[in-house]
Order: sequence, then structure tokens, then C-alpha cells
Amino acid sequence: MPRLAIITPSYAPDFELCADLHRSIQAHCVGPVQQHIIVPRRDRARFGQLAGALVHDVTEFLPRSMRKLPAVNGWVNLRRPFPPLRGWITQQIVKLAAAARSDADVVLLVDSDIEFVRPFGVDRFIRDGTVRFYRKPREIDARLPRHLLWHQVARNLLGLPPAKPPFTDYVCWPAPWDPRIVRALLRRVESVTGRPWATAIGAQLHFSEEILYGVFVDEVLGAPANSYATDDMLCLGYSAEAALDEGGLAELLDQVSPDDIAVMISAKSGTPLPLRRAVLAAHFPAGERRAVD
Repeated sequence: MPRLAIITPSYAPDFELCADLHRSIQAHCVGPVQQHIIVPRRDRARFGQLAGALVHDVTEFLPRSMRKLPAVNGWVNLRRPFPPLRGWITQQIVKLAAAARSDADVVLLVDSDIEFVRPFGVDRFIRDGTVRFYRKPREIDARLPRHLLWHQVARNLLGLPPAKPPFTDYVCWPAPWDPRIVRALLRRVESVTGRPWATAIGAQLHFSEEILYGVFVDEVLGAPANSYATDDMLCLGYSAEAALDEGGLAELLDQVSPDDIAVMISAKSGTPLPLRRAVLAAHFPAGERRAVD
């Protein structure tokens, strides 16, 4: 049977969300799975409460040249000190490094604000040896200026010529990756840029690891890497930075499709955790939530 690994970068403010995610994996994953939770060193003991997960120090996945800046969510790469790396960019470097290091057949990138609500297994993400590949063609244009930048950066890092929108969207949650493809992708970035891949990516002000992976699969590898393509995330998502009330949550969850296995309610929305737990439990009783002791 193919092996599944789940990678979740997190930190102390998202601990309760991550605990709910962890319980939902244990409740709904069919077959063997290993969850890797990657956190700052100061948070390892707290996340160590989540029995069965492997909790890692974030520095395990960063080059020694990258150092945390005190009192801010940023890092500096001693190989290229300016500009400093924002926490968001560093987190994406960590995801790429962790996926590249994995010996699983499928790596699933799952953020703390995702929760599984139905049974799933590795078979949902691999077919005839090819990992499921999310792509939504002609989705990105001037309405999504950041996505346009992400595509431009990805093409530069991969040594591809400029292209005109509309572009394909590859951003999804959760995100299934093939670790073999990730390793090939990082080798390509190093070959094109002439620098260690983490240095090349860390130098970017705008970057999306999922756009980079998608462009590489579609425009560098092609078939068979993109032969199991779909525009179904298997997850209902709410990414707005506005809190949901009970009615809004209920209305959102009424939209869960029969094929969805997960729900993502962005931590940035500020939706109250007790309310989130109560409404999710009401809609999916088998996944009833409880606080960590």
C-alpha cells in the first residue's frame, strides 16, 4: 500500500486548531498515516501533547545560514541578508524541505485550520502511481494580482519564458504532493538560479510554493505527472478575514459536498473556536470536538 504523510507547520497561537486537526486525522484516516507537526523550538513541548504526531523543530528544515530575528516574525539568511525573510516565506521553505525529505508516496500539506470530517485514505490521493494534482485552468487574471506575481516568480525560478494570463490556479487545501517531484523541482531551481534553492526562494518578496509546484508539474514535467488532474479540492474552504457567526457557519457547512472530506475555516477569520467546534460537531457528529486536557 502507498504511504501517506501529513505535514503541518504550526505555532502556539494555533495549538487548539492543530489539536482539532490532529484528532480529526486520527478519527477519519483509513490506513497508516504519519503526521509531522513543525513548530518553533519553544512550542515543541506543548505540541508534544498530541500523541501519535511527530513534532519537529522548524530549524530541522532550514539551512544553517537562516537565523530567526528576535521579537518579529522574520528570519535572515546570512548568505543574502537583505531583504530579511518574512515568516510566510520561511514557512513555505519549510514545507518544501519537509516534503522533499519525506520517504512517503504522498505528502499532504494540511494547515492547522483544516479539519477532516469524513473518512479518507492515501487512495484518495494516488492513482496508478500518480499523485492527485489540483489545477483550475484560466482562473487567474488581473482580479488576482498577487497570484499573477506568484506565477511570474515561479516561471523565473524555473527558467521558463514569460507568459500572459489567464493562468491556472494550483492553490488548494489540503495540497497533495509527490515528494519525488518536489526533489526534482528543487534541483531545477538550483540549476536555473545557480544558488541553493532555499536562498533563491528566500530572496523573493512574493512567492507561492503551490504555484511553483503546479507550474513545474504542468510546464516542465507534463505527463504522466499531471495525468491525475482535478479541480476538486475535496475540501470546502472559507478564506475571508472576517469572523463567522453561528448562522454564517451553518450556512457555510450546508455547502459541503458529498465528496468533501475536509473543511477549512481560516484562522485569520477570527471565528470563535468554541463556536467553530460546536457547529462542526452539530453537522458532523462523528467528529465531535473536545478540548485538550
